[in-house]
Amino acid sequence: MVYPDPKSKSQALFRRAQSVMPGGNSRTTVFMKPYPIYAARGEGCRVHDVDGVARIDCINNFASLIHGHAHPALIAAARDQLALGTAFGLPTEAEIDLAELIAHRVSSIDHIRFANSGTEAVMMALKAARAVTGRPKIAKCEGAYHGAYDYAEVSLDPTPDLWGEEAPARVAYTRGAPANMMADVVVIPFNDIDAAARILRAHSRELACILVDPAPNRAGLVPADRAYIAMLREVASEIGALLVFDEVIAFRLGYHGAQALWNVEPDLTVLGKIIGGGFPVGAIAGRKEHMAVFDPSEGKPAAPHGGTFSANPVTMRAGLAAMDLLDEAAFARLDAMGERLRGEINEAFRRHRVPGSAVGVGSLLKIHFADRLVRDYRSAYMNQEEAARQAAFNNALINRGVLAAGYGLMALSTPMSDADISTIAAAISDSIGVVARLGGAKR
Repeated sequence: MVYPDPKSKSQALFRRAQSVMPGGNSRTTVFMKPYPIYAARGEGCRVHDVDGVARIDCINNFASLIHGHAHPALIAAARDQLALGTAFGLPTEAEIDLAELIAHRVSSIDHIRFANSGTEAVMMALKAARAVTGRPKIAKCEGAYHGAYDYAEVSLDPTPDLWGEEAPARVAYTRGAPANMMADVVVIPFNDIDAAARILRAHSRELACILVDPAPNRAGLVPADRAYIAMLREVASEIGALLVFDEVIAFRLGYHGAQALWNVEPDLTVLGKIIGGGFPVGAIAGRKEHMAVFDPSEGKPAAPHGGTFSANPVTMRAGLAAMDLLDEAAFARLDAMGERLRGEINEAFRRHRVPGSAVGVGSLLKIHFADRLVRDYRSAYMNQEEAARQAAFNNALINRGVLAAGYGLMALSTPMSDADISTIAAAISDSIGVVARLGGAKR
């Protein structure tokens, strides 16, 4: 079946969804025109849609399913816990087990606290930073996504007409965002050491924390320069602010987390996605003295944090099984697959004479249809022609049996074989060829 097909079951389901959901949708990220493809089941690295078409899944629920779909060990862990209960108004041993594993792997983590999503974890990390420092403002990088918390969304997708020259402008992501909230966010350029340091020092007395993702997906998925991360660590210590590492996605980059790859120890770390084994999860972690703001043992803590389903045992048990499978050999294999695929994609761009590149690190990659070096949000920003090429590419890729995010993100998974990587590379090359035939080749 070729997508789109007005007679497909997915189209029929979308029409039903439109009658009961705004835009027929509960997640903006999965919306597609003219209609989204509806999943029926997943197995290994493949998703089968409601029309019976199987595709290799390089979305993996936006990088959360590092073991693909329905991994037997994760199914067994969840099933065993389901028989015992799904959630209690009491703690369970399962959360201790997962906390111990994560703290053992990441040297900057003494204590950890579980939440229900990356968004919630970021929200609590920012609250913790304010509670520790007594300061109101946060700093974040232009174009970086850190979930749906109002403060973290500032300047997520500013258009070129709103870009500042001396410093990135503060731009609301959601209509109606209050002005006083905007005033408490300092926006810095990504991978620009001098400009970012200057802005941070100018707000030194007011900054509670610097929030950074070392490989920000929405800002191009370009890895941060080591010197840039080192500067953030130095300036944070200098001005008395906390450095908060957002590893909701980046934790899949290494056995000891992304921070070990950048040789930095943040004050707080935000986690999610892969640590839940396919179930909703988030976590805030860091040094004992900073995490103490959540401690209720002496009365009301400085940063109270509840959550009906936080640390629910099904997520904890599935997450523990997922993390146990991710030994150092598994990470090395994911890294090798990612390096190979990025190389083959870049060769395909050259062969088809289409401007573009694949960037990323480890098991993450992103495809850009731009004839320039991508370094940050602004250089990753697609013009109208590039967006048209991206859309044509994505549609061609779907019809060649591979799923990627509409904006070019791909996340690999452990069930993928060398043959699967070859299949993905061939589908991407053919899809770039489609773009070339539509007029996207260099003259």
